Amino acid sequence: MDCDNVPDLLRKIKDNIDKVIIGKEHVEDMVLAALICGGHVLIEDVPGLGKTTFVSALARSLNLSFKRIQFTPDVLPTDVTGFTSFNLKTGEREVNFGGVMAQIVLADEINRTSPKTQSSLLEVMQEGQVTIDGVSYPVPLPFIVLATQNPVEHVGTYPLPEAQLDRFLMKISMGYPKMNEEIDILKRHKGVNLLDSLTPVATADDIMRLRSIHRKITCAQPIMEYIVAISKATRRHTKISLGISPRGSLALMNAAMANAMLCGRNYTIPDDVQAMAMPVLAHRLAISFQRSERTETPEAILDEILKSVQVPGVS
Repeated sequence: MDCDNVPDLLRKIKDNIDKVIIGKEHVEDMVLAALICGGHVLIEDVPGLGKTTFVSALARSLNLSFKRIQFTPDVLPTDVTGFTSFNLKTGEREVNFGGVMAQIVLADEINRTSPKTQSSLLEVMQEGQVTIDGVSYPVPLPFIVLATQNPVEHVGTYPLPEAQLDRFLMKISMGYPKMNEEIDILKRHKGVNLLDSLTPVATADDIMRLRSIHRKITCAQPIMEYIVAISKATRRHTKISLGISPRGSLALMNAAMANAMLCGRNYTIPDDVQAMAMPVLAHRLAISFQRSERTETPEAILDEILKSVQVPGVS
């Protein structure tokens, strides 16, 4: 596979997902970009908007293994990573893998479980492996965690700390469908389960080849300088108490390179950086409430910064 074939493959995957999910091309682009980068996605939205259905459709379209972990306060770290047990019949120690041992993992309502259980995802999200009783086991590739959280309910939830949020390449929202889209959803799903009719249109090998192509996408010096200028602007901003780290800059560069692939290019341009800046950077910012209005959001402040930073090639 070369760069010329990438748009056709990505279009084929999105068309297959569109048989089940309606009007979410932006979400498809973001998740595919994260999959190409080897990153993870936090989906913040209210229940019932098709998050689980979308992830299931993605897994079936790519013929990847899929597991869902429903996070509740009583879920233990071993439920996520796994544990060892003693087989009385064989007299041997056995490894029982947890919910993360799959290529696509849906961490549903991740903010409903305890910080200790949340932190059990840190190793696997960062290093692609789980450690059980001192022994490390790699997860199957390609690997991606898609976590969800409800932005409305706060009782009985544990907000993700900055270190955990930073492990997510991007944070996105599904959003409510338009009226005609919702009517189409009712028509399509009336009395049928469309997921059952989905057949794979790509494989794990295809995704790994996309990742190989991604590493070769050109990101020129002016684009890198543009990314760093945005990050530095967040660190100097008076209303931000925690700006973008070098890890965030690297995440933005990787996401911009993936966006170039989605657009059928083998090089990045400022538009790629701007397209990915909000989903990649906003959740990494911490607002200083002493110096800002209570109603101000990271997204609004980041939008100001993007407008103030000089774009390469624009005088």
